[in-house]
Amino acid sequence: MLMQHAEPNTGDVSTTRTDVRAYAWVVFALTVGLLLSDYMSRQVLNAVFPLLKATWNLSDTQLGSLSSVVALMVGVLTFPLSVLADRWGRVKSIVLMAAMWSLATLGCAISTTYGEMLIARAFVGIGEAAYGSVGIAVVLSIFPARLRATLTGAFMAGGAFGSVLGMALGGAVAAHMGWRMAFGAMAAVGIVLVIFYWFVVTEKRLAPLQPASLTRQAAGLGVRMSFRALMKGLFSTKSVVCAYVGSGIHLMVPAAIWAWMPSFLNRYYGMATGKAAMSAAVFVLVTGLGMVVCGNLADRLSKNAREKKWVAAIAFCLTSFILLAIGFRMPAGPLQLVVIGVGMFFCAGASGPSGAMVANLTPSSIHASAFATLTLANNLLGLAPAAVLTGLVADRIGLLGALQLVPFAALIGAIAFFIGKRNYSDDLDRLDALREHAVR
Repeated sequence: MLMQHAEPNTGDVSTTRTDVRAYAWVVFALTVGLLLSDYMSRQVLNAVFPLLKATWNLSDTQLGSLSSVVALMVGVLTFPLSVLADRWGRVKSIVLMAAMWSLATLGCAISTTYGEMLIARAFVGIGEAAYGSVGIAVVLSIFPARLRATLTGAFMAGGAFGSVLGMALGGAVAAHMGWRMAFGAMAAVGIVLVIFYWFVVTEKRLAPLQPASLTRQAAGLGVRMSFRALMKGLFSTKSVVCAYVGSGIHLMVPAAIWAWMPSFLNRYYGMATGKAAMSAAVFVLVTGLGMVVCGNLADRLSKNAREKKWVAAIAFCLTSFILLAIGFRMPAGPLQLVVIGVGMFFCAGASGPSGAMVANLTPSSIHASAFATLTLANNLLGLAPAAVLTGLVADRIGLLGALQLVPFAALIGAIAFFIGKRNYSDDLDRLDALREHAVR
């Protein structure tokens, strides 16, 4: 009986189809490629923190605000822009958003003051606002449901890999050609990928791979869902709310450490800007690998027991909390970096399971809106406040002291996932019953 309920029966083709066509993987690769560009544009800033601090004599709070303003814009705008994308067309929306963040990154390269840079960074966030939710909605719509946690984890890991490239390449370019060229290089990558996506991915070519409900929606049917009905679909159960909250809070950990690791290595290990950025990129890469592995592990564990996605999310949060809490209290040296690295492997591991749980608990026709809500939670609860709050605390007790407090966010995330697990089985049974009644 448990195997019959491993995933909810949404009544869509996507939940029962088992084959995966080659074009689906092409779309996945290009969509992840744009996500890489997204995070390259976002995280190149962290690689040049020391240079900007010296150039404009900025405080840690100001530096943190340049990072947090992007996540703030994403958090504020992701939901309305994702709802519009569900109606206007997901592919067209993706192309427009990617073009905007690439041009805004170019704007960062020509900024002459902190204020100009802050405005340019805000427009980077506006461009990126709905990309994560719309991009993952496109990906999940053309793959079978059995791969949801794996695909969600891999897709979100693209953010980590993009951060690696942004920090490593940005740091290398900045070391040789200055921080302005670092931003310019990231902008060029985005523009090239936008052109490829525009020519290769179309709504017409996606339609045969998507469930019938999305095909009807693309044709103009079903786009008139009322706001009340949309909210009911997005917040229909306690467990989906817990998935939103747990995902958002636990992502404060990687966001804070990604933003401040180059500065941590620069200040406490005496590394030059380029070397600190390259070394910090390794930790981001480890995080990305952990997201892929943890997402796949959650799918495997939950084949015969649907609650095990929650158990996996809880375990990943607790493991990262313990390791990072210990690591940042150890004396500086290779052992400290190893312990922090292992903690980083698990620190975003709950991303895949939480994304899969949101997909399982919401109708496929509003998945872009559902993932927009998840993105909203991720940004407002975790990604947006992470860098600036860490900077505020660092201005008072030092960067090391601030980083020692960061792992407690993972503990809070684990509590949210635990509450969600207690309600998940009953919520899925109730949703399945409602769907069966609707079919009749």
